Amino acid sequence: MALTLLGLLAATLTTGAFLPQMLKTWRTKSAHDVSSGMLITFIMGVFLWLIYGLMRQDIAIILANAITLLLNLMILWLKIKYK
Repeated sequence: MALTLLGLLAATLTTGAFLPQMLKTWRTKSAHDVSSGMLITFIMGVFLWLIYGLMRQDIAIILANAITLLLNLMILWLKIKYK
């Protein structure tokens, strides 16, 4: 149980780190400083982590990567939209 809580806390912090970027991009209507290459590479990695979490049935990995994937897809969409 403690290990799961540790994983969920880590997931909350690392996933939450993308929320300010997404909100800033949305508010300023600019993602000029966000690298497309980094974003696409990161999205692919997070997607693979999500698959891994699903295969292992690990809730911390699944939740963290599903939410992180969503936030980063939103950032990518905003970057394309506001280009």
